[in-house]
Amino acid sequence: MLALDLTNAPRWHDLATGVRVQLRPLTTALMVATRSDPAVEAVPEEASDEERAVAFAKALARRAVLAWEGIGDADGSAIDPSPEAIDALLDVWPIFEVFQLTYVSKGLLLEQEKNASALSPNGPSAGASDTATRAKRRAKPARCG
Repeated sequence: MLALDLTNAPRWHDLATGVRVQLRPLTTALMVATRSDPAVEAVPEEASDEERAVAFAKALARRAVLAWEGIGDADGSAIDPSPEAIDALLDVWPIFEVFQLTYVSKGLLLEQEKNASALSPNGPSAGASDTATRAKRRAKPARCG
């Protein structure tokens, strides 16, 4: 069952020990805006899936992060979120991974569930039938002469 959060309130997400971010809810509007973000659209066609994932995650985070705790500059002074600081935060591999798992993937999984059929047992093509082979068997040979 899909549980709807009708409050649509921002939530705090722990990204590492002592590091947490307050994020907007992952809504359709937020995902659509991120897909049309200039940084996402500028990713070259030949870019890898990983490069696309990083560009998308950073664009999404720039829109979603409202506040954070436990993040500072090189001198250890607390800083507020900014586009540059958010990008730098997601350049930290463990932070990126947790952000992907706890925030981004939840939205993508819901999207995948509504756009895809149920998985076939024992693999993606296990439930598929071989219609070409069956059609050949049913076809009658042509008579000559």
